[in-house]
Amino acid sequence: MNRPPLTIRLCGPRGFCAGVDRAIQIVVLALKRYGAPVYVRHEIVHNRYVVEGLEAKGAIFVEELDEIPAEHRQQPVVFSAHGVPKSVPEDAASRNLFYLDATCPLVSKVHKQAMRHQRLGRHVILIGHAGHPEVIGTMGQLPEGTVSLVETVEEADAYQPADPDNLGYVTQTTLSVDDTAGVIARLMQRFPNLTAPSADSICYATTNRQEAVKAAAPGCDLFIVVGAPNSSNSKRLVEVALRAGATRSMLVQRASEIDWSEIGEIGTLGISAGASAPEVIVDEIIDAFRQRFDAKVELAITAEENEHFLVNRELRDVELTREDMAWVNG
Repeated sequence: MNRPPLTIRLCGPRGFCAGVDRAIQIVVLALKRYGAPVYVRHEIVHNRYVVEGLEAKGAIFVEELDEIPAEHRQQPVVFSAHGVPKSVPEDAASRNLFYLDATCPLVSKVHKQAMRHQRLGRHVILIGHAGHPEVIGTMGQLPEGTVSLVETVEEADAYQPADPDNLGYVTQTTLSVDDTAGVIARLMQRFPNLTAPSADSICYATTNRQEAVKAAAPGCDLFIVVGAPNSSNSKRLVEVALRAGATRSMLVQRASEIDWSEIGEIGTLGISAGASAPEVIVDEIIDAFRQRFDAKVELAITAEENEHFLVNRELRDVELTREDMAWVNG
């Protein structure tokens, strides 16, 4: 059977960022040092493949700390990469739990910027998505009533602060750069004395992945983003692809999710992956298209990433082998 030709534009950077890689390593290293089970509060990152892989190694995921049985309270509990409110480590300490914080250092930086605003007497505006774990964690760093969440330009228009001249803002790290710029511009227009954070809140990995998608998307008949439906940065990549010129764009967790009857006739396919999606799934999806198309892969690389974040001090002398991470790196 003759397979139709297909050009695949593969974005770079894509997939795991340094914060996600660090969080997964923390769980794997904790399992090597302390043995199973290692408890993890919430999904360590927003990806079912990663979560199920860690479960197979002996990690147990819980929603709240009171789910950890009394007989396992000497085992470590890991806090997810998205960050947690201050009340969570306080709760862990009250239960005599040993915890390892896997919060991404760039999320921790946002926490510090928000606390600095508040310490200097500014009311904090957090630009982000309600209910996202990172937003819950950031708002949980501050006393009640000292932070307000703004999601859209319309909400920026409607926002009525008690003291319009004494405001500071931070943002969720995984937002659309363009959307966030619009919200910030409207807030600055309404409140000229609004104080920006000392450094960009949107992380380098989010920006880099969006820029790569913008470069690759024009002329694509279809753009696939590998990622989970609860992954903020992955959903933003779908939106960015459409805005940049892709005819269609979709979010896919695994190749098995693709409805081939809906793919239709395509000549150019774009592929990227959210910051919590492993490369092994990208390879899986490319292979699935190669089975059906005479596909050639072109790289669309817009930046190189060399960032590396150290794991917790308690784990730095544990050796991590290639085999330890082979299941997730492919």
